[in-house]
Amino acid sequence: MPIRRTRKKSSAIITLPTDTELVGIVFHISPASNYTIFPEYAKGLHAWFLNQVRQTNPELSTYLHDGESEKPFTISRLQGKFLSNDAKLQLAADSNYQWYVSALSSRLVAWMADWLQNLPKTIELHNAPLQIKSVEIAHPATTYKKLLENKKAKNTLSLSYISPTSFRRKKHHFPLPLPFNIFQSYLRRWNDFSNLPVEQDTFLEWVDENVIIQRHQISTTRVPGGKRGLVTGFTGAVEFGLGKEASKEPEYVNLYRALGKLAPYCGTGHKTTFGLGQTRLGWLIEEEKIEVVSPQELLANRIAQITEILMSKQKRTGGSRAISVCQKRAAIMARRETGESLQDIATDLDIPYETVKTYVKLTRKMLAES
Repeated sequence: MPIRRTRKKSSAIITLPTDTELVGIVFHISPASNYTIFPEYAKGLHAWFLNQVRQTNPELSTYLHDGESEKPFTISRLQGKFLSNDAKLQLAADSNYQWYVSALSSRLVAWMADWLQNLPKTIELHNAPLQIKSVEIAHPATTYKKLLENKKAKNTLSLSYISPTSFRRKKHHFPLPLPFNIFQSYLRRWNDFSNLPVEQDTFLEWVDENVIIQRHQISTTRVPGGKRGLVTGFTGAVEFGLGKEASKEPEYVNLYRALGKLAPYCGTGHKTTFGLGQTRLGWLIEEEKIEVVSPQELLANRIAQITEILMSKQKRTGGSRAISVCQKRAAIMARRETGESLQDIATDLDIPYETVKTYVKLTRKMLAES
């Protein structure tokens, strides 16, 4: 089989078969100094990655940013030791951190293989340059067809959700690992990128009837994210199994197993291109691999607190518009309190600078009066 070779900065070689459709890589990175970063730093990693694509393939970058289909990549948040600094995060000088990037389509894999041959020396994360020490394979290069081939796999499937994971349901976040939601999430990616599409409704009906949760250990948390400021998600581990009637549809049993193997590549739920929904095979709780998010939770709690104060001052509190406006103003105010600049907030939320400035002024006045 033809082999595409790429070089790591450490001079080791990453080899990707030319038919690769799925791969996950991990960057080992280190800051030269202590750097303070904001809890929503994953947006900076997202922007840096898209800019890397844009520099050599603008058309692909536009598709990744604006395409209406599922996104053919995921990124993680940084994994490693953080120093807590109120509602901020501090990267420790010379400490090692890991950053995961996965590609879900042959088109993106082809770009990534070339990119890895000429990586920049640093990841520029908003005034916190991170030196790339090395890069290696995290999730093996494979194809969607190969995920279907292991028909002797067990029907018990354990998955660990190491960063907050959530779904969208009726315009709200839904932080529960119901089998229907879990496998719908994976099937959407499968149907978009595998060239082996499956009729969604009938498979998900089978999932609803036959996939069961055998055990779980999860907790919920709120983290900053989105224009409304907060995302409620779950972390932990879940063990899925199949009921007795499941074997009547062997093709669906095989797809269920394949989607489980797809999970580490595609992540789970929404906002997987901003570090949420990071998923691993196996029950990893005992190994303490669940992401620590206390500074993010601190900011999320502050957003919720400000939202409650703003809502108490609304003359009409029943409408969704009032809630949305209060949440947006609260998110802006809480981020400003951490020291984030008005311009950065305006750019991130795609809101005019003067509007953000006015929101902060009005919110600060309301807080002073409360």
